[in-house]
Amino acid sequence: MTDPSQGGWRRLALASLLLLGACAGTPDGDAPDSAPQAVSPLAANPWTAEAPWKGGVALWQHQTFPGKQPSRYRYDRKDGRDAMQVSADASASALRHRVRIPAAELGRIRFSWRVPELIAGADMALRDAEDAPVRLVLVFDGDRSRFSARNAMLSELSQSLTGEPLPYATLMYVWCNTRSPDSVIVNPRTDRIRKIVVESGAGNLDRWLDYQRDVAADYRKAFGEPPGDLLAVGIMTDTDNTRSRVQAWYGPIRLIGR
Repeated sequence: MTDPSQGGWRRLALASLLLLGACAGTPDGDAPDSAPQAVSPLAANPWTAEAPWKGGVALWQHQTFPGKQPSRYRYDRKDGRDAMQVSADASASALRHRVRIPAAELGRIRFSWRVPELIAGADMALRDAEDAPVRLVLVFDGDRSRFSARNAMLSELSQSLTGEPLPYATLMYVWCNTRSPDSVIVNPRTDRIRKIVVESGAGNLDRWLDYQRDVAADYRKAFGEPPGDLLAVGIMTDTDNTRSRVQAWYGPIRLIGR
């Protein structure tokens, strides 16, 4: 086969994994308490000074991708806040935390970030410019039998390449160069990844910005249906498409049950 072909589909699968697509389920013991009032483990010790993706309460994992230079994540104190600093230089990788939160218990998510500058030429609706200075990523379960033929093929290829299928749905909160807040951007490679713009343009650069979002309401807005169980939360800064450099800080992430 020729491109678009096995090579094209292979790049498509890897591109989806770059968006935290590789999360099929939650290992035993990783799930938080299921009581409606429970708060995810992300709320306790959210960033640790050493190996933030290993051990401890948070259990963050650094997710790297084949053929991609990883971005650099490290614990930092920024303006008196605990933070995860990330530096990307023509690179892409993520921090991921696996959870299992039933759909009926999804509540709000609180997060913050600080971005000194945007990525010139980035456009999250275009395949060759799909970079972002900050992304908060939520991965959801669902019925994969409803996938289109294209997404089913992508999921099978993802399974063969990584051992994990394409998640049913991935929702991202992003900072966009131009689109207005609350705009929904469908990923150019697969419609199972959709982004909600929470910040736009350069007006609020180089300051801490705090957000609180209703996860279920935002999922319905993006996908037009109720969400399934939440399987993972992650952060990702990437500049592999634009071959540029960017730096950002993420504050602790807190999931608040109903």
